[in-house]
Amino acid sequence: MAKEEVTIAMLGCFDTKGEDFAFLRGRILAQGYHVFSINLGVKGTTDLFPVDIEAEEVAAAGGSALVELRSQGDRGIAVECMGRGAAVLLGEVFSAGMVAGVVGMGGGGGTYMVLAAMQSLPFGMPKVCLSTVAAKDLSQQMGSADIVLVPSVVDLAGVNSISRVTIGHAASAIVGMVHGRAATAPDEDVKVRGRVAISMFGNTTACVNACTALLRSKGYEVFSFHANGAGGRTMESLIAGGYFDGVLDITTTELADELCGGICSAGPDRLEAAARRGVPQVVVPGCVDMVNFGTVASVPVHYKERCLYSWAPDVTLMRTDVAENRILGEQLVRKVAAAPEGTVVIMLPGEGLSQLDAEGGLFYRPLINRVLFDTIKGHSEGKVRVNEVPLHINDRGFAALAVESLINLMGNQNSASIKNEKDRH
Repeated sequence: MAKEEVTIAMLGCFDTKGEDFAFLRGRILAQGYHVFSINLGVKGTTDLFPVDIEAEEVAAAGGSALVELRSQGDRGIAVECMGRGAAVLLGEVFSAGMVAGVVGMGGGGGTYMVLAAMQSLPFGMPKVCLSTVAAKDLSQQMGSADIVLVPSVVDLAGVNSISRVTIGHAASAIVGMVHGRAATAPDEDVKVRGRVAISMFGNTTACVNACTALLRSKGYEVFSFHANGAGGRTMESLIAGGYFDGVLDITTTELADELCGGICSAGPDRLEAAARRGVPQVVVPGCVDMVNFGTVASVPVHYKERCLYSWAPDVTLMRTDVAENRILGEQLVRKVAAAPEGTVVIMLPGEGLSQLDAEGGLFYRPLINRVLFDTIKGHSEGKVRVNEVPLHINDRGFAALAVESLINLMGNQNSASIKNEKDRH
C-alpha cells in the first residue's frame, strides 16, 4: 500500500477539544497520511475538520441514543456507553481494512473511552493515546492491549507552545509505527514450527530457561510471560486471540494470589483461555506454594503469623497452607478440564514447586504439596491426564519432560486436524 493511501483513525471528544484534534489531524496529514475521524463527544461536534463517524452513531453502537445520554446527564453512563460504541465501530473499521493505526487524546473520561476502543484491535495494530492522566495506573483501562501512552503535560484545552510539542509527538509516534509496520515485509518474519507461550517467575526461572532452550532447538518460537498479574492477563488474552500453537503454563502462582488477595492476581479467568480454544497445554502448579505481597508491613494482619519470606524489599512471599492447596488443586483441574480431550496434561513436580520449595528451603513442605497433588489427581480422574514426576520443578529433566509432553500434544492435534480435513473431503 502506497504511503498516500494509508489512513489513520483519530478519535476523541471533538466537542470540547476540537482545536487540539484539528492540530493533531494537521500534523498527520502533513506527513502524507489520511485521517478517519470518530467523534466521542456527547455535547456536540466540530466544524474545524470533517468528521467521518459522529457521536450519534457511536452512542447507538454502544446501546443508547445520544439524546438519552444528554438528557440523563450522567457522565459515568455516557462515558461507558461511548467507549463501548467506539470499540464496536473501530473494530468494524479495522476489519474492513480501512485504517492502519489509531490515535486518540483525552482527559480522564476521554482517555477511558479511547482506551476502551483501542482494546477492540488486535496485537500489533499501532495504537497511541495522548492523555492528561498517562502518569496514573491505567492498567485496568488498558487491559492487555499494546497501547503507547504519551503524557500531555498540560491539559487539552486549546493548542499552546507545550501541547504543540506533545500532540506533535503523538502524531509522529503513530505515523512512525504505521510506517514501520508497513515496511516490514512478511518474509522478514522468522520461520518457525509454532509459537509457544510459557509462564515464568524468579522461582521457576531455571525451568523456563531450560524449556525455552529446548523448544528453540526444535524450531519453536517462545514467548515468556512474567506471572505477576499483568503478565498472566496478557498471556490469556493472546491465547484467546489464537496467537499460540501451544502453552507451557509452568508458573500458575497467580491462582494463589487470586485466592488469597495477593498483588499478583491475574483475575478469575486465569488458566481458561487455552481450554476454551482447545490449544494444547501442559500445566504445572509452579509457585503455587506462594502468595505475593508488597513490603512486610503491607501483609494483611490475618497473615502476619504465617511463614513469610522477604524476596526483595518490596516483595514478601507467603507459603500457602493445606486448606489453600485443596482449593487451588480443585480450581486448577476445573479450569483445564473444560479443554477438549487430549489437549492438556497436568505435570506435578514431586520434589518441589519452586526455588524456595526445595529440600532445605524455607517453603519446603512435602506434606502440603501432597495435599495439592492428591486433590489434583482426585478431581482429574477420568477427565485430565496427570503425570507426577519425581523431580524438582527446576531440574533439567523436568523441563525436558514438559517440553516433550507439549510437543506430543501439538503433534497429536495436527494429526487430528489433518484426518478431519481428509474426512470432510
